[in-house]
Amino acid sequence: MREFIEEICNHYATERNFSGVCMLKIKGETVFEKAYGYANRAFKIKNEIDTSFDTASVTKVFTAVAILQLVEQGQLRLDDKIVNIIDLKGTKIPEDVTIEQLLNHTSGIADDADEEAGEDYAALFIHSPNYVIRECKDFLKNFAYKEPNFKAGSNVRYCNCSFILLGLAIEKMTGMKYQDYIDKSIFEKASMTGTGFFSMDEVNENTAEGYINITGKDGNLIGYKKNIYSYPPIGTADGGAYTTAEDLNKFLVAIQDGTLLNKEYSDILMHPCCNFYEAKEGYEIPGLYKKNGYAFEFFKINDEREPFCIYKDGCNYGVSAMFSYYPENEISLVLLSNQECNVWAMRKEIQLEIYKKYYNQ
Repeated sequence: MREFIEEICNHYATERNFSGVCMLKIKGETVFEKAYGYANRAFKIKNEIDTSFDTASVTKVFTAVAILQLVEQGQLRLDDKIVNIIDLKGTKIPEDVTIEQLLNHTSGIADDADEEAGEDYAALFIHSPNYVIRECKDFLKNFAYKEPNFKAGSNVRYCNCSFILLGLAIEKMTGMKYQDYIDKSIFEKASMTGTGFFSMDEVNENTAEGYINITGKDGNLIGYKKNIYSYPPIGTADGGAYTTAEDLNKFLVAIQDGTLLNKEYSDILMHPCCNFYEAKEGYEIPGLYKKNGYAFEFFKINDEREPFCIYKDGCNYGVSAMFSYYPENEISLVLLSNQECNVWAMRKEIQLEIYKKYYNQ
């Protein structure tokens, strides 16, 4: 696997704009780890294995763990209605939306930018500055007054802002700011020393800047610009935490060994929790389909109970992240990039090799 992954990474670094870190572990042993490109292009500061990257929506998994911690403690129930937990009077958030539906994207609520419908997230900040959005409550004006997309529980549609509501629920139940609770109850407990909610307008050591591609009329790359005006300057419950490849593996171990959740809720987190599914064509893996869970997403093969792959990805302008785990053979793959790069295609190629080598025998 080492030679195969190095060949893939070298190709993407030289031909397809990959700048970041790739790490593969099998049964806890590091098989491959290497950094590519620059954390700071202006000063030619290279990315390192321990560089912290903006993980975008991978942050949702931290939010899901926090919610399950509160459920485990008896402070919340999965069937609780969100309107009974936080004050949403005057908004268009339906009264029947539950915590579980927010977790698995079946709530039907509107998003701030409906990216599935082609809306541009960065366009939110053309007339309203991004730097005023620093806490979960700051997002409400951009989505809570829109009509829902469908009745809660009747369909599935990825929704960033469902996790904003979950972040507000965490704040309500704990009396702490979302970022502070996650720092204390997840990052510190899991010894994730390179992980945190780092603001883009602060000085943060060993973090990678994000770069948006500039292309010419022919579509070829001609340069880069920073992504500092494309989304809020600090991460909240739907995305934006910075982390390292090794810290994501520490997080996985902390789920598995009971540090963050007991066995019952760890198992719930690591299995699909949604009735809807999507067949995945073009992956060269027979019977492959996708189901949602609580932030994590799952590839399953046919009707096998155990997932083939447990993963969460993330994408913002200038950054992308992919965290995948193949439980049967205890294989974890982390791809973190601070330039616009198709890490999904990278994962697809590596995943097919994993399937051929370890599963299709």
